[in-house]
Amino acid sequence: MSLEIVGITVLWTFLYGYLIVASIDFGAGFFAYYARVSKQEHIMSKLISRYLSPVWEVTNVFFVFFFVGLVGFYPDTAYYYGTALLIPGSIAIILLAIRGSFYAFGNYGSKNSSFYLFLYGATGLLIPASLSTALTISEGGFLDVKNDNVVFLAQELFTSPYSWSVVVLAIVSVLYISASFLTFYADRAEDSQSRSIMRKFSLFWSAPTILASLMVFVALREHNPVHFEKMLGLWWMFALSLLFFFIAVWFVYQQKNYGIAFIMVMLQFFFAFFGYGASHLPYILYPYITIQGSVVNEAMGTALVIVFIAGFLLLIPSLFLLMRLFLFDADYIKGKK
Repeated sequence: MSLEIVGITVLWTFLYGYLIVASIDFGAGFFAYYARVSKQEHIMSKLISRYLSPVWEVTNVFFVFFFVGLVGFYPDTAYYYGTALLIPGSIAIILLAIRGSFYAFGNYGSKNSSFYLFLYGATGLLIPASLSTALTISEGGFLDVKNDNVVFLAQELFTSPYSWSVVVLAIVSVLYISASFLTFYADRAEDSQSRSIMRKFSLFWSAPTILASLMVFVALREHNPVHFEKMLGLWWMFALSLLFFFIAVWFVYQQKNYGIAFIMVMLQFFFAFFGYGASHLPYILYPYITIQGSVVNEAMGTALVIVFIAGFLLLIPSLFLLMRLFLFDADYIKGKK
């Protein structure tokens, strides 16, 4: 396996980790606000806060690793994406700052403020929507390069059916992943009321997730036919993704094996996400950046691969300890400590 393939695989794995962990976090914020509005806060708030308290600070570790690694492995991405992501990236940073401030204000007596909870819930949906534009832009058609000057075609982005289909998929996926995990988490906590509510959300958002995925396929066929044809060549990965989706929904519908159901959800997005990434190769940004033409020199690339694999191997045990000591501790999960 070449250095370029190893490098992009490691980075894509970090991004997948962020997809799962951040989706649970972002969706939990929305459900926390829903609980306040629907007068069910007394049922759901403790469960959600027990999950968020130890997790929110480590969520962005995957995100930072990915973007630092992307620029480190492929320096040209800073030149092109620096212009392309100026608007959506700035919006995402502002939203992340607003979201982070929720915790700060919450610790100083504003935890019961509906306004702060609204900002927290809203940013949980708007952040993935803004970040998803990076994947949209990677398909090409939104940048114009003239005389080595990169011009971002904002109007093209905001009027593109493909762009909006990706935004919709990002939002509904966040809600589906989060609801599936919180259903499992409520079941482990033996919180039957919260489990019942989150189970309904998991089932409710499952269908929009599949429909949004189909919308992305249809829109991509028109926007980038070359990539669409490559995705058809990896049809088995998307077929497996669909199979795991049906298994997950079946378990949740049958009200059993919620842990296995969430693992199926993770596998569903794993095969869809890696199928998309593999079919996108060799392009990082179509048609300007490829993994072969933009990679750093071999010595630097090797060093980066070693460092990021080491970081990944350090991060996984850390998350395991976090889950063992807090999230799935028998007393903590039931609110006894």
